[in-house]
Amino acid sequence: MKRFGRLAGRAVLALVLLVLLWQVWLFAQVLWWSRVDPGSTAFMRQRLAELRKEDPKATLDYRWVPYENISAHLKRAVVAAEDDRFMEHSGFDWVGIQRAMERNQQRGRAAAGGSTITQQLAKNLFLSSSRSYLRKGQEAVLTVMIETTWSKKRILEVYLNVAEWGNAVYGAEAGAQRHFGVSAARLGPVEAARMAVMLPAPRRYERQFGPQLAAHAERVRARMGYSQIP
Repeated sequence: MKRFGRLAGRAVLALVLLVLLWQVWLFAQVLWWSRVDPGSTAFMRQRLAELRKEDPKATLDYRWVPYENISAHLKRAVVAAEDDRFMEHSGFDWVGIQRAMERNQQRGRAAAGGSTITQQLAKNLFLSSSRSYLRKGQEAVLTVMIETTWSKKRILEVYLNVAEWGNAVYGAEAGAQRHFGVSAARLGPVEAARMAVMLPAPRRYERQFGPQLAAHAERVRARMGYSQIP
């Protein structure tokens, strides 16, 4: 029994060390991407693998542009639609989480989320689209890492450049070109609001942008003037 206890203790210690080493590796990547633009993300790689099961030659439309080359209208629209307290919180919007829990309780199902832009970025960069408590825990750790080492400007810049905006379409530049035939820098408030409301389900809304979503886009457009951006 004593020997078994020692072996179990060593196994637990080894597991703890592996977890710590993994966190150090992730933190090193967070630091690297605070200055270097990501060439891809975990979500992009996952989507590309799915596409290549049907077409081995499939590619993604992913174009990086600097923060200054993205319309301020799109920045404001995305903040208004996804995280209206982006400039105030430190990665977690507790007010938004509380409101989401209340809405879900009223509806009797998990229909509303409370994820911030930073949380979404952490998930997109490093994690899969699967849902589990373990993944949410890792997302929280990554969110703290990013908020601690990145500026708000860098967070928004990377988020806008890696977000999905349609089937195999990633980044504001590719999204603007796909949906409106203009660069991300030339998006007006109407186009920006329409792109912002696509973010929760871009592949579906690319095919079906109905009256309800159009009305939501108009509400976002009306709020954009109050959005604070870096």
